[in-house]
Amino acid sequence: MKKLYGLTVFVLLLAPALFAQEHYTEGPIWRVQLIRVKPTQMDAYLTSLRKSTKPLIEEEKKQGLIVDYKVFLKETKNNPEDWDICVAIQYKNHAAMDGLAAKTEMARDKILGGKAPAQELADKRAEIREIVSSELLQEIYLK
Repeated sequence: MKKLYGLTVFVLLLAPALFAQEHYTEGPIWRVQLIRVKPTQMDAYLTSLRKSTKPLIEEEKKQGLIVDYKVFLKETKNNPEDWDICVAIQYKNHAAMDGLAAKTEMARDKILGGKAPAQELADKRAEIREIVSSELLQEIYLK
């Protein structure tokens, strides 16, 4: 009887995962930030992304910490509180994100010159933009 009860609980817990796997296979993980740039600051923000963020992300990609990245410019605005730029970082899977902060410190130090310059950059960016949302997304491939 205990075995039957245990098997029933196991099947009930596993059923949602099995049901989902019927429809798709799991792809990579995406960390997506939606950013609203303050008025008249778009040029300054894009310059900052090009000079600091792009080299850092390229270094992380070179070291195999990330798979890829994309930057999107939103061409439509639904309201004044809407986002302007999306920065998306692709990771192979959830495991690739384990201990990521420690792993990226070396790339940060190499590109930005250490923790203090990185904090200074973050402070400057806070003056010209606001992070509307930061999301973790699972890419899926429909069967």
